[in-house]
Amino acid sequence: MARPAKKKPSSDTSRLPVGRVTESHGRHHYVRAADGSLYEAHRRGKRGDVVVGDLVRYSEPSGGIVAIEEILPRETLLYRSDEWRVKELASNIGQVAVVFASRPTFNPWFIWKALLAASKAGIEPLVIRNKTDIAEGADETVRALALLSSLGCRTASVSAGNDPEKALGTLEPLFHGRRTLLIGQSGMGKSTILNLLIPEARAETQEFSEALDLGKQTTTATRWHGFGADGAIVDSPGFQEFGLEHLGLEDVIRGMPDIARHAFSCRFANCRHLTEPGCGVKAALDAGEIDPKRYEFYRAMAERILRRKAYPA
Repeated sequence: MARPAKKKPSSDTSRLPVGRVTESHGRHHYVRAADGSLYEAHRRGKRGDVVVGDLVRYSEPSGGIVAIEEILPRETLLYRSDEWRVKELASNIGQVAVVFASRPTFNPWFIWKALLAASKAGIEPLVIRNKTDIAEGADETVRALALLSSLGCRTASVSAGNDPEKALGTLEPLFHGRRTLLIGQSGMGKSTILNLLIPEARAETQEFSEALDLGKQTTTATRWHGFGADGAIVDSPGFQEFGLEHLGLEDVIRGMPDIARHAFSCRFANCRHLTEPGCGVKAALDAGEIDPKRYEFYRAMAERILRRKAYPA
């Protein structure tokens, strides 16, 4: 006797329940249902297109496991990219909080690249200087934060580990009612900030290595944590380099207000602000209106983009 043919899944997913992807491990995901239930989930067709923060339609649970049938349109998507791959960080967030500290030694270019990625994605940035109780390197972190404030970036200074009560009072209003992604180099205290705001997260924390001046990565996967009625905090693993291979020159200029405000006074409309005569940006640099380190960063970004366009992979 012939076996009955397997019934193909219906292409109409509109009646399926909607949930939020709260964690991903390769092709294995977790989806939080509207009633709070948490299901292990697999993407139908084994496509690797699911991102933490996605709203998805999923099949009826079977043994606590569901199949993700559809990813609903995303409001935002923050990601980084290099020559070889794209790494999605989170979707449907409205704020990205970049955490840095004087120890381990922070890289200002990491922060500036994160701000460019947020600008490209249409996500509001917040830069948090953590570990204000550490005297070593404090002057440099204060100057870095002051520069960002002068550029119109929202900033905050806290010592989440040493003065948690004051830090909570500073940070809670900045996170309230918002869906925020925490990013930063390893060891900057993202997990400490998460535990301060959401104690039940119980994120593992660890001090940085004094000998190596490097942070020790404790977060191994991106996780979405509900925060209040409408907000969320997304914790992500620390990383050292923020690739921006998906950005064009206009994206860089648009994301750097100190460059953009002078770009309209150039002699040529297609000025790249590198070696062209009559450049308003170079004139502002010579007049001390642009920080030399910020222009050095712009030049490096611009030259890399132009090389990529001349010699595409």
